[in-house]
Amino acid sequence: MRRGCISLGNINCDQCGRAILYPERYLFVEEKGKNKTICMECSQKKNLVKPENDKEGAEMLFDLSDQ
Repeated sequence: MRRGCISLGNINCDQCGRAILYPERYLFVEEKGKNKTICMECSQKKNLVKPENDKEGAEMLFDLSDQ
């Protein structure tokens, strides 16, 4: 299961280890009982985000499908 969340400031990325500060967005992934927290930059590197629409400058949204 994947969830897009907003940090309250006490979270670190499990990929790069950097602090995810308030009000940054992050992806919470639960797979086989293991939880992962992934920052927006690492999510982009892993292609877990997609643009909101085709317009240039569109906001990036998390891909919440479990594929």
